[in-house]
Amino acid sequence: MRKFFTFASLVALMLSACSKEAAQSEQAGKGQVTINCNVETVVDTRANISCTTPKAEDFALTIEGVGHTYIAEYDAIPMFNDGDNYLRLGSYVANIVAGDVKDEGYDKVAFVGSSEFSVSARKQTDVAIVATIANAIVKVEVTDAFKGYFTDYKLTLKTALGNEFDVTKQQEPIFVAPTSFTISGFATKQPNQSGVEGVVVTLPEYKKVDAAARTFYTVKFDVEQAGSASLTITLNDTLVETYTIETELNDNAK
Repeated sequence: MRKFFTFASLVALMLSACSKEAAQSEQAGKGQVTINCNVETVVDTRANISCTTPKAEDFALTIEGVGHTYIAEYDAIPMFNDGDNYLRLGSYVANIVAGDVKDEGYDKVAFVGSSEFSVSARKQTDVAIVATIANAIVKVEVTDAFKGYFTDYKLTLKTALGNEFDVTKQQEPIFVAPTSFTISGFATKQPNQSGVEGVVVTLPEYKKVDAAARTFYTVKFDVEQAGSASLTITLNDTLVETYTIETELNDNAK
């Protein structure tokens, strides 16, 4: 009986040693990885946008192999960092996303980020990812001259996804998908000198077809009255449209 136990103990020790060697061999070809995220709200104008910023646990993470087949998805960055965060040596790209650009509106901001990295065996790799705003940001303004020329007006922003927003008296920027958007509306003219009530006119539609992510668009409606009154539309202080109000704007708004 004693010999049997001795033999069994020897077998157990051998199996344990083999298991440890296999684990060490497996671990030898891997390196530990930690994903770190920094949220940046700076846009093209180098200004910081006031918005709700996500935390690490708000970012979904995808890691893909570069030059080899590998893909892993995590609902949150901590799920990877606090779990089995060892990867085989090689090159990878990590993508993070928080929010959805299709969910448009006020403070409906989405963030994305990406970073390539390489893993070396038995070494720690810290991956730093900068997450930036994935939306285009739009704000519509009218000048005092515009409000003085028209007694009433209404402006509507429509996105490529079909969402519509009343921007007549917009105070905060709207976050939209980075594709295209249009602004349309109507306005009521001042009564003429004979006292005839002002007519309602359709304002020209402005369309931005190549709206980009992380870009702030300020669309401004103005009226210039040097000679005949003209309606002007500027985008980020650059003139994009000019219309002579009396001859080019149709009195057919409903």
